[in-house]
Amino acid sequence: MSLRVLGVDPGLTRCGIGVVDALGGRRARLVHAGVIRSEVADPLEQRLLAIARGLRAAMDEFGPDTVAVERVFSQNNISTVMGTAQVSGIAILEAAERGIPIAMHTPSEVKAAVTGSGRADKKQIQTMLVKLLGLDAAPQPADASDAVAIALTQLWRGPGPVALDATGAARTSAQAVWARAEREARRARERSTSRH
Repeated sequence: MSLRVLGVDPGLTRCGIGVVDALGGRRARLVHAGVIRSEVADPLEQRLLAIARGLRAAMDEFGPDTVAVERVFSQNNISTVMGTAQVSGIAILEAAERGIPIAMHTPSEVKAAVTGSGRADKKQIQTMLVKLLGLDAAPQPADASDAVAIALTQLWRGPGPVALDATGAARTSAQAVWARAEREARRARERSTSRH
């Protein structure tokens, strides 16, 4: 059974999402990369709603086993930090409501996992994504590449996520097996429809 991770690069204007499947060892396959956008001119609540709807649709469509979110870190621009933190909370909530385990990784953890250096720049990360995933070009815009890198970090570095149910309590193994079976059935349907 392969492991599927949805990586989220939280942002209020552009929220990057990347979906990767583990293929064994340090090999992985890119399933999807893109961004969920909100309009800068819209009121905050409408922007958050647009991001929430996009994240909800991605989780329902791709059925990840784990959701990995970039951990919010201190920046000089407080409004940027607030928007990033709000979107992170939405991603965590949407995953928790579906019983999907979540994990968080700092930007330096992501850089180190993908490039071997915690000080790598975006161009170095994108170059490594092309090599690691056998792509013709890095996913665009950069937020999508960042989300793919976050997903790969979870595949390769862990830590093991804590499985929570919709109430925030730890899921029983039976619940975890049921949720995993449901995701596998969704993937089987994906494979059969892609063959036709």
